Formats: sequence, C-alpha cells, structure tokens
Amino acid sequence: MRAIAHGPYGWYQEEISELVWSYKGFLYFIGLETDGIKRELQEKGLEYILKGRLAPLVRYTQRVLAKDQINTVRTAPQLLTLFPKGGEIETIILSGVGITAQYLKDLHNEFTNAVLIPLYGYYAFGDLVGIVKNNSIIYYPNYPFTIVFPLVEEENAYRIAKHGERGKMGIIIARPEKLIIKVENEVTTRASQLRPFKWDGFADPVRRVIR
Repeated sequence: MRAIAHGPYGWYQEEISELVWSYKGFLYFIGLETDGIKRELQEKGLEYILKGRLAPLVRYTQRVLAKDQINTVRTAPQLLTLFPKGGEIETIILSGVGITAQYLKDLHNEFTNAVLIPLYGYYAFGDLVGIVKNNSIIYYPNYPFTIVFPLVEEENAYRIAKHGERGKMGIIIARPEKLIIKVENEVTTRASQLRPFKWDGFADPVRRVIR
C-alpha cells in the first residue's frame, strides 16, 4: 500500500496512519486546515481554493505522484481532481455528507479499478463505514460507544423515527472520557441492520442549510 491522505491533524491523522501501517503500507499525510473551507468553497469555488489556501497541498501532492506509485487515496471528493484517472488507484476512501450512491457509480467510471469506500466523519467519534444498498449509502456507528438515531419532531417534542422514516440526526457518544448528547443540523433515514453490523444504521444524511 502506497497511500496519500489529505486532512486535518489529530484523530483523523491517527486513524488513517494506523490503517495504512496495519497493512505494512507507506503513508504520505498532507495536512490541511479545514476551518471555514466549506464556506469558502461555496462562495469562491474550487479553483480559487486550489490556487489559494490549498496551493501547498496541491504542489506536494503533485510531487508525490511524480515520485511514487500511489495506489490508495483518502481525500475529499473535490480533491480527486488532483489524481490521474484510470486504473492506477486501487482504493479511494471518501468522506462528506454530499456523497451519494449515484456519485460513487459515476466515480467508478473514472477510476475503473478502484474500490470506493464512503465514510461519515464526526470530530468526536472518528469515521463510520458506509454500505451502498438500493441506491442509498447506509452508515453504521461504532455501537455501543456511539448511537445515532433520526428524530421526528411532533408537538414541540421529538420521537425516534421508525425504520425508513427521515428525521433530524440525534447522537449519543458515551465513553469514559467523553459524553455528548446533541441533535445535529442534518436529516437522515433510520436504516435496519446489515451484516456484519448487529444494530441500526442511518442512510443518506443531508446537511440542512441555515439562513
């Protein structure tokens, strides 16, 4: 495994490092500051960011690709433009609420030999692996330390959504060093368990736009 990973320092770097090293692979980790980047991307576009705040990341990525045979990539969907299309890349790990099953199908037509792995990330619990089924992506939390459940608002109160029902994303994270109980500004669907998971998941999260 010869891997490039783009992302913030901290748990994100630790997770991808442990993953690559567990396969006795070699990792080029290219850090970036994510604060405000989503807003800047929406307001000014990808080309502006690549030539501005992400210019060092672009240069270093290009240098690595020129010197080494990279076969594994972990990055944001927008940054896949930095990598050669075709069959050189074998594994692509992506995270972001904008990822859909159709997007993964279209992406596979560009990176023909790549296994595509969608992830859902959150600063407190790391990454959750997604499974594509029936044109949806279903994510499964690391139960019992993290529980994710859609909530439906009724009469100024919330109830847990039924299977197949959409609602606001409720999260409980309970570990010895951390307790978080909150409702996220995202809408998702409650999904039934699928092997190898023995608990419910959530499907197709979409972030609400606050005006």
